[in-house]
Amino acid sequence: MIKGITTIRHVAGSKEFKALSKLFDAMGFERGTPWKTARGQGAPFKVPLGQVEFVEGLETIHADIWIEVTDLDSIRDVLVKENVKGADKIQQTAWDSRFLVAEPAKGSKILFWQKNRPSEDAIEGDLNAHGMRFGVVVSRWNSFITERLLQGALDALCRSGARAEDITVVRVPGAFEIPSQARTLAESGKYDAIVTLGCLIRGETTHYEHISTEVTRGIGQSAQETGVPHTYGVLTCENLEQALDRAGLKAGNKGFEAAISAVEMASLQRKTQKRAKTKTTSRKKKSKGG
Repeated sequence: MIKGITTIRHVAGSKEFKALSKLFDAMGFERGTPWKTARGQGAPFKVPLGQVEFVEGLETIHADIWIEVTDLDSIRDVLVKENVKGADKIQQTAWDSRFLVAEPAKGSKILFWQKNRPSEDAIEGDLNAHGMRFGVVVSRWNSFITERLLQGALDALCRSGARAEDITVVRVPGAFEIPSQARTLAESGKYDAIVTLGCLIRGETTHYEHISTEVTRGIGQSAQETGVPHTYGVLTCENLEQALDRAGLKAGNKGFEAAISAVEMASLQRKTQKRAKTKTTSRKKKSKGG
C-alpha cells in the first residue's frame, strides 16, 4: 500500500537550493529530515494536506508546484520581502480563484492560489505578528516537554513576524500557577495575546484531574475577564509517550500551534475592534446629520 508521495524538484545549483529553502522556511513549512552526500543534498518540507491531480481539457497554468493557501495576500507579502520574481502579479482564474506564479529560483516556478471569498465573508485574523507583543507563560514542571513546547512557540512567533524584544517569556513552577501569571501579564496592558504552555501527565491519584480542571478554567476566565486573547498550549496526557508526540514528534508541536493561534486571535481582535469603532463613528455621524 502507498505510504506517502513526495514531489522532487531538481534545482540548478546551491544558490537556487538555498533560495528555495529560505523561502519555504519563511512561509512556515515544517522541515523534514535533510540529507547530504558527496553528490548532492535534499531539503524536504512537509505540508498538512497533499494530493495528486490529473487534468484534461482545461487551460494549463505552467508551474512546477501548486500550493493552496488561506491568505494569498500574506504569502505575497512574504514573497515581496524576499524579492521573489512574479510576487506582485495576482491574477484571477476561470474557476473562482486567484493566484500568482512566483519564481524564487531560476527555472523553479511555484503557483500559490486561493479560492475567492464571498463579498460578505466573515472577519478573519491574519498570521502576521508584525508590531504585536506576546506574553508566554511556561511551566517548569515536566520541563523536558515544556521546553520543547516553548521552542515551538517562539519559532511560530518569529516566523510570523514578531520581534524577539516583543516576546516576554515567564516561567512558573507548575501548571497550576499558569493562570495567575497569565492574568498578571494580560492586566498589564502590554500584550496583544498570551500563550500558555505546560504539561500534565496522569499519575496514580486524582491529582491530575483537579489540576487540569483548574488550569483550564483559570486560563479561560483570565481571557474572558481581561479581554486579552489567551491560547491553550497545556498538554493533558495519559502518559509520557503522548506528551512527546505532542511536543514535536508524531502529533506536531502544540506550542507552535498555540502561538499561531495567538497571532491570529490578536489580529482578529484588532480587526473587530477597528470595525466596531468605525460603525460607532458612522452611527454618530448619521445621528448628528439627522
